[in-house]
Amino acid sequence: MYLKSKLSWNVVIPADKMDMKGLLLQRAIITRLMEVFAAKKATKDLGYFLAVTTVQSIGEGKVRQQSGDVLFPVDFTCITFKMLVGEVLEGIVDKILKHGIFLKCGPTDRVYLSHLKMADYQYVPGENPYFMNEKSSKIEKGVVVRFLVLGEKFIETDKEFQAVVSLEGDYLGPVA
Repeated sequence: MYLKSKLSWNVVIPADKMDMKGLLLQRAIITRLMEVFAAKKATKDLGYFLAVTTVQSIGEGKVRQQSGDVLFPVDFTCITFKMLVGEVLEGIVDKILKHGIFLKCGPTDRVYLSHLKMADYQYVPGENPYFMNEKSSKIEKGVVVRFLVLGEKFIETDKEFQAVVSLEGDYLGPVA
């Protein structure tokens, strides 16, 4: 699910990047905000950081005594993406294994669909393996699949989410 979030972060501008001209200072603050935003990648609560949409305000700078750098409080809105348990989403099949499928959904490529959660599909081995059911519905690499999110987990060290999904339910499976 895409979420619109309001955040307040402190942005530090090194002393050598300071310029007394307002527009250049504002540009330096926003550029630094974007660098920090991109580096942060994701958090457990908000999901993946995708885009800053609006900078609401830039507060008054406070000089750090030891370094001479200036810290500015910045309020902004951004778009994030987080998979929620019970949500129906679509993903693209990335890898097919005997015991299941890995899908890409939004910014994550760690979405796992076990063969146990697509009961009417059978694994078909070969050079390009795939899953097929008795209605000739085929799940192969590159196919878009609609699924139900059963669980998600945030891996702090990688700043990545993993999800376990299912095809058990109405209108789930390959999208025509």
